[in-house]
Amino acid sequence: MKQALPLLITALLVITAACSQSSEKQNSESTADNSRSRSLDYVQPISFLSAAGDTISTIEAAIADDDEERSQGLMDVNELPADKGMLFIFDENKPRSFWMANTPLSLDIIFVNADKTIVRIHHSTQPFSEKNLASQQPARYVIETNAGYCVSHDIQEGMKVDF
Repeated sequence: MKQALPLLITALLVITAACSQSSEKQNSESTADNSRSRSLDYVQPISFLSAAGDTISTIEAAIADDDEERSQGLMDVNELPADKGMLFIFDENKPRSFWMANTPLSLDIIFVNADKTIVRIHHSTQPFSEKNLASQQPARYVIETNAGYCVSHDIQEGMKVDF
């Protein structure tokens, strides 16, 4: 019995040290993941309008109006407040296609033509997917919101936006 006690204590010390190292590794990995998270400046109000022209809801959006910003989109954004989004502005009104690569959030992707009419909505997109999500009609703007935003605010194709 006297010989077993030192072995038991040694075993417990080894296990404790191993658990501590594992915990430190997980914490450093978590910190590395968070360091890749981006924060955005939400500067552009966007209103979604009813058929009568009344405001149904409004979000504030970060703007992506150059190639680099549009390419980055909401990639590596881990949190998007409920009343926030992103507005992509293009020079031309033409068919568009988006994907969700490196995007950890499920989104509603709203394609809007030059007349600011919603031409296509992709609801609750799959995070990290490389599937092309096409506008199917010409679009000059794209608005991204949290998944479910369009359903919860009854936003539909054919409605207008104002910004």
